[in-house]
Amino acid sequence: MENKKIVVALGRNCFGTTFPKQQENVKKAAKAIADLVEEKYEVVITHSNGPQVGMIQTAMTEFARLDSKYTVAPMSVCNAMSQGYIGFDLQNAIRTELLNRGIYKPVSTIITQVRVDPFDKAFHKPSKIIGRYMTKEEADIEEHKGNYVEYEETEEGKGYRRIIASPQPVDIYEIDAIKALIAANQLVIAAGGGGIPVLDQRGTLKGASAIIEKDYTAAKLADMIDADELLILTSSDYVTIKDEDGNDKELKEISVSEANALIENGSLDALTTLPKIDACLNFVEAGNNRTAVITNVEKAKAGVRGKIGTIIK
Repeated sequence: MENKKIVVALGRNCFGTTFPKQQENVKKAAKAIADLVEEKYEVVITHSNGPQVGMIQTAMTEFARLDSKYTVAPMSVCNAMSQGYIGFDLQNAIRTELLNRGIYKPVSTIITQVRVDPFDKAFHKPSKIIGRYMTKEEADIEEHKGNYVEYEETEEGKGYRRIIASPQPVDIYEIDAIKALIAANQLVIAAGGGGIPVLDQRGTLKGASAIIEKDYTAAKLADMIDADELLILTSSDYVTIKDEDGNDKELKEISVSEANALIENGSLDALTTLPKIDACLNFVEAGNNRTAVITNVEKAKAGVRGKIGTIIK
């Protein structure tokens, strides 16, 4: 009997905002992944890159500002950089954890390109905040370049920040390589940060100024490899919503129809819980006998055993 295939989407809490913190946090993710390998799953991993891609974009922009010989790095390049350095830390942590358990299983990171539709409405309504705070003068320059900016005030600071599109994933170009590695009994890290968004221009792939929501790409990846399960790992045991009295309510096992109702009646937060539930629905509804679970990274094994988490099937 073949092992079940599972796609694991790691949230930003599995990493951190500094290099040392990331190396510390990936050890928790590595334990969760190793638990799944011991449960006899063939594992494919994707992950968030929210703080990391912003850090890279900010650093590259500042570098170009300080030295006029260099140009600002496109978002697609920043995305590729984030895939590489997150994959480096993650695959080494997983490799070490597996070897400590007496398991030899190669771990590979694939720099992954994801096709997006140039006519996706997201390009006209950007929603992802990226990069550092800017002054009004700097923001005007960005707008003159054709970029979108938005003013915000948070605990971290206030000012103008660039916002970019978050289109839906259409296709994954390295899917055959991913399938080949799975067939060779390797653990694969792919489509990090939602993948590098690209536009297909007569056979040439051109990077798009966008960030794809990683949960939607995780669902697309899981569908394309015909996985049995999709596991989205976060910092919480369950997805929560507000009940009629304004109190937090944990979502445990819910049906497809119940999940659709939550989306339709606006019960889910547009930036956090909605993409997760919607992506799970996309995966579950696209095939037969599929299960999606959203739960805490430290309780991944209990999640796939159906003992905890928001479960859709």
